[in-house]
Formats: sequence, C-alpha cells, structure tokens
Amino acid sequence: MKRIEDYTDIAIDYALKLISIPSPSGYTRDVARWLEQTFSDMGYRSELTRKGGLIVHLSETGDQEAVMLQAHIDTLGGMVAEIKSSGRLWMTPVGSLNANNTETENCTIVTKSAGVREGTFQLIDASTHVNATYSETARSFSSMEIVLDEDVRSREDVEALGISVGDFVCFEPRSRVTSSGYIKSRFLDDKLSAGALIAYAQYLKDRGRPSLQPTVLYFTAFEEVGHGASSNIAPHIAEIICVDMGCVGEGLTCTERMVSICAKDKSGPYHYDVVNGLIDAAKRSGADYAVDVYPDYFSDAKATLMAGFDVRFGCVGPGVYASHGYERSHRDGVENTLKLLAAYLDKAD
Repeated sequence: MKRIEDYTDIAIDYALKLISIPSPSGYTRDVARWLEQTFSDMGYRSELTRKGGLIVHLSETGDQEAVMLQAHIDTLGGMVAEIKSSGRLWMTPVGSLNANNTETENCTIVTKSAGVREGTFQLIDASTHVNATYSETARSFSSMEIVLDEDVRSREDVEALGISVGDFVCFEPRSRVTSSGYIKSRFLDDKLSAGALIAYAQYLKDRGRPSLQPTVLYFTAFEEVGHGASSNIAPHIAEIICVDMGCVGEGLTCTERMVSICAKDKSGPYHYDVVNGLIDAAKRSGADYAVDVYPDYFSDAKATLMAGFDVRFGCVGPGVYASHGYERSHRDGVENTLKLLAAYLDKAD
C-alpha cells in the first residue's frame, strides 16, 4: 500500500529541480514548461494559462465542485534598471527582495537575445581596505550595484555584450540538504510546496485512484508581485487551499519541522470552516502542526478573493525560517504537509 509519507524525499527532489530553474516573477516560462512536461509524463491533463501559470487536473471534475491547491512557481529577483557609465548595473527588485541579504550573492543576467551573463551584487565601492564608510553604509538598491564578470569599463562595453535595461536578474539559490534533514536554499518560498504538490500528484497516480474530493492544482506565476491567482478560477472551484511557506519566527509556534495552518494574515482571517477542517485533518493524519497568525504576509488566496471569486479559502505549508532571504526548512515539515493534504482531500463531504 502506498503511503503519503514515502513521497517526502520525492517532494524534496522535485523542489530542488524547480529551484534550479531561474524564475523571478515575469520570467517563469522555462519552469512552467518543465512542470507541464512533468505532469504530462505522469499522465495528467494540464494547460498553460495566458499569464504563464499551469493548471493540472488531478481528477476530471466536470461541473462537480472541486478543491484547488495553489502554489506559486515565481520567485524574488531583479531587473536591470540602468547601465552605469562605469560598466556596473543598477538593479530594481522584482517582488520584495531585500538588499541586505542579497549582498555579495552571485547572479545571472538573462539578456533578451545574447544569452546569460554572470555577476555579483555588491555594495558600491565594496573593498573594506578602500571604503572607510563600508560598515556604516545602509544597504539599499540605490547604494548597491551588479559587478559583471566581464572586462567592461563603460556603458558601451556592457551594451556590446547584449545587456540592456529590462533584462532579468536571477540570484544563485545555493541549495543543499543536510544529513540532519534541513533544507537550505533561496526560493523555498514557494518551490518547496510546489514540489510537495507534484509528489502528491505522483502519489495519487501510483495508488491508482484520485482523492475523494475532486482536486485541481494551480501553479501561479505572479504571486510575489501580488496578482498570481487573480484569474483562471473556474466556476466549479468551490474552495482553494493556498500551499505556501509557513512562517517561523518570534511570536509564532511553528518550526521548520511542522506544517503551519494560517488562521489570519495581514489581509484578514481565513475561512473558519476551512481552518477547522485543516486542523481536523492534521489531527487525523498525525501530522505535527501549528496554527499561527502571520503578522506581515499575503498569500495567493488574497489575489483570488480580491478578484471577486466566491470561494472558501485556507492556507498551509511547511515551516520556513528566514523568509525571503536564505531560507531553511526541514524534511519533517514537508512530510507533515503531505500528510495533512492527503488526509484533508480524502475526507468525503
């Protein structure tokens, strides 16, 4: 008999593959196509949306009311805003990227027609032996720049490489899984949960029957800039569960080894019946869980609701520490998320 717990490492492997494909908001074509092929190989029907997301039908629902599991495949990143006369690049963030925790990070510039170039995001005048105010300088996108790994000394040199304003900047994720089960990487938000959803789909295929509640997956492409799931919600979708990162930090009870159930975030409370249903599923499955209120967080559920869709809504995910930075989760958090989802979706109405 197939057990959902046995798909934990599979979920992590899928997550690492997703993370390895650069996809800041607006540049998600490659990761969406990889997802489309992955689900096609499993035998699932899917379709790309005009915005660049992917909808996957885990069961053929017809007009029957269905649950939609949402995860996003876009990440934080940047875009070239100006080519400086020195040959350095000024960057504007894509999403809520923080300049403080991207300093000295390797990055790639995806040009429009000349391939990929490499560089590093540095403080302007980054040599401590030269810059006497290095430690006192506030890190911001106006005080930092991309130093290209090319012999460039002018704007013209950079333009000759095919780099131009509007090119995407992708940061190196530095992914690793420790022997103790910790998963460290940029962009666990939300590719760790996206990997869990792929593993859940594989679990259903291997066990030979769909979940009791008709289920659709929606991988969105603009969550980090606020409008990921604002469209493509079919009339028969009665409920959405946003599967995103669970917050870990001061004042919250979730850890990286747990699945988090969000009762309220910055946009307001989640649906009372859905939250209680998720808690019940966690208890029935034996998942280690926490219920928390996130102080500064929005999920794709907000985009769906603000667009006017009449759905019930909830939010769960593996605990992730240091969100929007160099993030950390744990294998147990992924396993507990899978257990909760499987129990929730296999409960008949």
